[in-house]
Amino acid sequence: MNIDYTKEELEFQQEVRTWFKENLPEDVKRKHQIGAPFSKDETVAWQKTLSKAGYFVVGWPEEHGGPGWTATQRYIFDSERAAAGAPVGMSMGVIMLGPVLMAFGTQEQKDLYLPRIKDCDDWWCQGYSEPGAGSDLASLKTQAVLDGDEYVINGTKIWTTYGHHANLCFCLVRTDNDCKQQLGISFILIDMEAEGIDVRPIISIDGEHHLNQVFFDDVRVPKKNLVGAEGQGWTIAKYLLTHERTTIAGVADSKLNFSNLKELAKTQTANGAPLIEDEQLRLKIAEEEIKLLALEYTNFRTLADTAAGRAPGPESSLLKVKGTETQQSLSELRVEMAGNYAYVWKADETVAPAEFLHATEQYNFLRACTIYGGSTEVQKNVVAKMLLGLK
Repeated sequence: MNIDYTKEELEFQQEVRTWFKENLPEDVKRKHQIGAPFSKDETVAWQKTLSKAGYFVVGWPEEHGGPGWTATQRYIFDSERAAAGAPVGMSMGVIMLGPVLMAFGTQEQKDLYLPRIKDCDDWWCQGYSEPGAGSDLASLKTQAVLDGDEYVINGTKIWTTYGHHANLCFCLVRTDNDCKQQLGISFILIDMEAEGIDVRPIISIDGEHHLNQVFFDDVRVPKKNLVGAEGQGWTIAKYLLTHERTTIAGVADSKLNFSNLKELAKTQTANGAPLIEDEQLRLKIAEEEIKLLALEYTNFRTLADTAAGRAPGPESSLLKVKGTETQQSLSELRVEMAGNYAYVWKADETVAPAEFLHATEQYNFLRACTIYGGSTEVQKNVVAKMLLGLK
């Protein structure tokens, strides 16, 4: 799809394209291309490289250390990053917590945490879901009881992504049990090195350690770590999730993945002929290309709202639904193209082409992408309420 950029936007596009060409390490590009996992040190090193160039907190306003780009510039940057084969890295602090602190945090919280997020000095994890409170997040039970100038926290969180790497956690806790569920929830920042925290690994279906269950046993947290007011946590959580869902859609990265798959179909063979010569495969590739085009237009609508100064609304739910479904269908297509190589697990390039080594792992892990960040069913309810004019 062709977009009519201004002269200044085209110059900006070339600047970003040149930077990635000159600064993206080949080993980082290759690992991202084949879906190999990155270590914490590798992720932080790449994020610091982005940060030094002013390319990390790209959605932040200038007053908080961001570049103050327009929505179009952010779109150009993300498109060029993905096209270059560069990963985003773990950015919960950048995409989720940062906007929350800007909107609801005290000046002290902004001054302390925002520069550290920008400089990649902290690794944040998210304490939302619980064993009995996932899609029904309002039923969470982790308690925070005020004791002098500290909250005492007891309970557990689950599916805590990279909680074993994190030194800090933004967490939803219950501060009032005698009101409507949503009104008794608060948003608090927790030091993951505090006494009473136990992080236990959950090995996911791809065989990797991304997830954890975190237990809080009389964990004491300063009252000043409360973001917003007591009982405002549900409002803050919804604000955060609109930003998360837009990001989870991963439009730019899906476009790169699709481009790589098209190239693989030309270079990989089956029964002595290139995969692209298979009529059914060509049909599936065409279907994915059409879906990606529609997805990108949905992304443009979200960007238009952002450019107009509006926070992402219900359309971010639609973007999340279709974006994650596209991620799943592309991962399924890679497994189909891999054929017998899809049986390979934790092998190397002497056994199968590198592009197929992690195909099954990615397919398995992405079964969860229509659940995390708010399940598809929940997102459809959000969209339905919008269409019906309900609140």
